[in-house]
Amino acid sequence: MSEDVPTGLEVRSYFVRGRNALLVRADFADLYMEYYLRLAEIKLRHTLQVDQMLKDAAAALTLHCASKPWNEAVAWTIHFQNPLANFFITGNNGDGMVIGNAFQEEVKDTGKNLFFADVVRGTDPVQRSVVEFGEGTLFQAVEEFYVQSEQRVARFFHHSEEDIVMISAQPDCDLDWLASLDDAAVRKLDETEELSLLEQRTYRWQCGCSHEKILAAIAPAARNDMGALFENDETIRIRCPRCGARHVLTRESVEAFLATNA
Repeated sequence: MSEDVPTGLEVRSYFVRGRNALLVRADFADLYMEYYLRLAEIKLRHTLQVDQMLKDAAAALTLHCASKPWNEAVAWTIHFQNPLANFFITGNNGDGMVIGNAFQEEVKDTGKNLFFADVVRGTDPVQRSVVEFGEGTLFQAVEEFYVQSEQRVARFFHHSEEDIVMISAQPDCDLDWLASLDDAAVRKLDETEELSLLEQRTYRWQCGCSHEKILAAIAPAARNDMGALFENDETIRIRCPRCGARHVLTRESVEAFLATNA
């Protein structure tokens, strides 16, 4: 394997003793490299603003996932009015996969910023929460989501440009201390606070989409009305909603899939 290929993002979780807070931290350089390699592979580009917001969403969700149980999978859809865009990001602790995409075409103007969160724990049904948030950065949107949906405080900081820290309140947390923190204070926490390493996890920017999975996804529509699906063409082009990869399906391949999966 080439030495230039990242082996995965290492995320470390610490308990801040005396403050009753959980600190989760990672340098996202490797994950961002995987993100850009994937964009180049699928020939997809975003504006600079949207690109940065999607990377922030990926960082926030990864740190959030690392603070959750191993059997939990999370998906966020974050709708912004300015810029008018939807950001989809999902992570699965079981396989350490994180993937996402940004959408700016045909995005509905809702008149408000909305945060949708879907959570699956083990074999339990999906739990969904929806909150409205105000103007601000993507990290601030996640912080508002924590207050409204998680009902506790979480804050995000930059240890360096790509080294990002999330600190979330645990029971009996020193909330005044948490509110007083800024980037400079967080960079010195290992000197000013007692940090106990809890665990390390690894994540990759990886979708897992395939020709077969896309076929399975469109199978119900194809069974219902093949003609409407193809509109008299022999091929259709479908982008994976998770990562944006384009898949070209032929009518013949869809018919063969339906025949073998009747």
